[in-house]
Amino acid sequence: MHEPDLFSDSIYEVQTRLAERELSSFIAAVTKLYGPVQAELAAEDWLEESELMDSSPRSETRNWRAVTIAASARLANRVNLNAALVTAAQRIDN
Repeated sequence: MHEPDLFSDSIYEVQTRLAERELSSFIAAVTKLYGPVQAELAAEDWLEESELMDSSPRSETRNWRAVTIAASARLANRVNLNAALVTAAQRIDN
């Protein structure tokens, strides 16, 4: 009777590895492009987006790329806002 549990655990382990790989790749890219501060914020965004997914955490399939896309959108909004604030501050100084 332990087979369903083993199967379920196996799927969970696979999904965990996929999520870890997706998050790791995302953080590496953000760190390279925007630095460690934005990478830390982006990691928090990614984790929050993963919690907002419609599927159950123990679901057989999860779309981790969709989580990354949503976290990337948050990153883009933050970076664009920061750039706009810097531009506005420069105009005030001039």
